[in-house]
This record gives sequence, C-alpha cells and structure tokens, in this order.
Amino acid sequence: MTTASPETTDPGVQQDLIPEGITLADTPWVTVVWNDPVNLMSYVSFVFQKHFGYDKRKAEKLMMEVHEDGRSAVSTGSREEMERDVQAMHEYGLWATLSKTE
Repeated sequence: MTTASPETTDPGVQQDLIPEGITLADTPWVTVVWNDPVNLMSYVSFVFQKHFGYDKRKAEKLMMEVHEDGRSAVSTGSREEMERDVQAMHEYGLWATLSKTE
C-alpha cells in the first residue's frame, strides 16, 4: 500500500495514490526568454505562437515584455517540461533559460 508524504499539500491530488517518499513541487519552474540584438520582434512573437500555441495578443504581450523589460517568463511547469521549452527556444535561435519560481 502507498501512503502520502507529509510534504504533499496539493489538494487536487488524491493523497493515497502518491508513493511514499515522493513529494510534489509546490513551486513550478519557468522558461525565461531574454532580449537579444539579433531576432526581430515579429519573429519572437511568431515563435511564441508556433511553439506554445499562444494567440497573437498573448504572444505579442510576452514579446513586448522581452523587448521592454529584457526578459519574460513565457511558460511554467515541471523542470523537465521547462528544459524542453528552453531547448526549443534555443532551436528557434532565442536566448532562454529555466528558473525555479519562489
């Protein structure tokens, strides 16, 4: 029989289905895209639409954050998901990193 770890606090997870010793992260990871002097703003917006499936308005909002603030958190999730997103951004020629939110 499996039991919940005392560190598990996610109310959306059935506690009796989590194996002992497994904890769920309370804080997700984020993919951060950084401003660069190479890529056009229209291209960055296109990448956000293409890769993440964002509508034009959201993609342009995130692109403007990159342009004006120097960076934008464009996706959140598990570390593995964010590693894949960072790799995809690199493949598109964008500068991206992952970070754990606090």
